[in-house]
Amino acid sequence: MLEKYKDFLRNNDLGLLVLRLSMGGLMLFHGYHKAVYGLDAIVGMLGAIGMPSFLAYGALLCEVVAPILIILGVWTRAASAAMVANMIVAILMAHLGTICSVDPMTGGWTAELPALYLLGAAALCFTGGGRYALTKGTIFD
Repeated sequence: MLEKYKDFLRNNDLGLLVLRLSMGGLMLFHGYHKAVYGLDAIVGMLGAIGMPSFLAYGALLCEVVAPILIILGVWTRAASAAMVANMIVAILMAHLGTICSVDPMTGGWTAELPALYLLGAAALCFTGGGRYALTKGTIFD
């Protein structure tokens, strides 16, 4: 019975589209929050480690522009690489003190959410956007 749906069920390009929409779409909420409510929390964290406050705008770019590019499938690899870098910095800045901890309320790893974004974006760095991307077949796909 499932034989006639075999090609649909094994569609890697459709899987990449779902990955792009989920990674980009969900990250966009974080970027929207920063754009609307400001970057004060990030500026404070940067100041605490002696880094210049203008670097907070990098987080905004990586959480607004990169996700939009990922959703559209425009320069997917480059946008995903920016998101990977952003998540590495987020983990180091916000979760380093609890990197080996489990959240007692959920049982999940304390850095679970940024790690999930990091790994999903890393997968897109390796695969590109797939057939349903606007730019395909380029080095930045």
